[in-house]
Amino acid sequence: MEVEAEPNNTLAEMLRERLLLTGTKTGCEEGECGACTVLMNGRPILSCLTLAVDAAGKDIETVEGLSAPDGKLHPIQEAFIENYAPQCGFCTSGMIMVAKGLLDENPNPSVDEIRRAISGNLCRCGNYQFIIKAIQSAAKKMKGGNHG
Repeated sequence: MEVEAEPNNTLAEMLRERLLLTGTKTGCEEGECGACTVLMNGRPILSCLTLAVDAAGKDIETVEGLSAPDGKLHPIQEAFIENYAPQCGFCTSGMIMVAKGLLDENPNPSVDEIRRAISGNLCRCGNYQFIIKAIQSAAKKMKGGNHG
């Protein structure tokens, strides 16, 4: 999909305001909270610090792109719900995208690897133990199937 961007538009602005993909949250807009995390070429990035023009020609994946066309949730999304990971929900899409990037690269991460992966994403509710359990559960759900 092609969209024209001004040179100073961030990827977060482009996603939310031009493409109406509001699952990507803007929190601090300074790269501190991780709410705006999306995947660029499979790697988690902070879309509030990334210029839209720098995303040209790259594969951008947002939380909206995880569920199937029929509405079936991705195993990571299911695991977050089943493990009570979302509380206020503000960090959820960023956490889910970090989890997707991690599990695509490492399908069986240790707790320490999960903690390291989510360390740039803040949960205002302090729900980290449930988020970690959700990522562990998603890893188990995703074994044996391609949920890319």
